Amino acid sequence: MVNVLPMPRSVTMIIWGSPPLGEAGARETPERVQPMRPLKRILIADDHALFRKGLRLLLSDSYPKADVRDVDSLDAALEGLSNSAPVDLAILDLRMPGMAGVESLRAVREAYPETAILVLSGSDARNDVLGALGAGVHGYVVKSSPDADLLSAIERVRRGQVYVPPQLASAAVPEAPPMTEPPIAFEGLTPRQKDVLRLLAKGKSNKEIARELDLAEGTVKIHLAAVLRFLKARNRTEAAVLAARFNI
Repeated sequence: MVNVLPMPRSVTMIIWGSPPLGEAGARETPERVQPMRPLKRILIADDHALFRKGLRLLLSDSYPKADVRDVDSLDAALEGLSNSAPVDLAILDLRMPGMAGVESLRAVREAYPETAILVLSGSDARNDVLGALGAGVHGYVVKSSPDADLLSAIERVRRGQVYVPPQLASAAVPEAPPMTEPPIAFEGLTPRQKDVLRLLAKGKSNKEIARELDLAEGTVKIHLAAVLRFLKARNRTEAAVLAARFNI
C-alpha cells in the first residue's frame, strides 16, 4: 500500500462539551455513540497527481466496498458531486484550480448538504484551519499527517464529529453542520443561490454575476450547479424560465 502521508503528525478530534482527552488521545469517559454514516462513494479533489493517486489507493484498500474517484480541480469535483448518485465523502484540497478558499468551501457545503466535506491541505496555518471549519466543513487534516490519522479522521467525520489538527485543540471549533437532505422547496435555496438565480434569469453570464455579487467566478459555478440540481433543470435556459415563471 502506498504511504501517501509519510511525515508523522498527530491529529486530534475535538467535540465541544466532551471530556478531555487522556493519554494517547483516548477519552477518559465513553463517547455518545452516533450512527455511522455509510461510505459508498468517495471523491478526492487535488491537483497533485501523485498524491491524489496514492490517496485513492489508500482509501480503496481501506474501504474496498466504496467507489473511490479522483479529480484534479474544483470544476471537476462539482461535476462529480452533481451526478445522480450522491457522494458520501468529498476530500478537497484547499488550494487547487478553481478553489477560492473559504468562499468556495462554504458554497460547496450549501450546495451539497448531504455530503461530508473533509479538507486535506498542506497548510497548517491557524487562519486556514479556522476559516475552513467556520465555512462548515466536517474536518481538516494536514497532508503531513500519517495515514492512520487520516483514516481515523474519516471515521470521526462519518459519525458527524469535527476533526481538527492538534495545534487548535484548545480553539473554538464549531460543531459539524447537520447533514440534511437536499431542499424540496424554493425556500430551501440559500439567499446567495437565489441571488444567482435572479441574475441568471436576467441573462447574466457567470462572469457578470460574479462581478455584481462580488464573488469568485468559481463560486458562482458552485451556486449555479446547486440551483440547476434543485430545479432539476437541464441547462441555464430552463433554470431562467422557471425562475421567471415562479417569480423567484
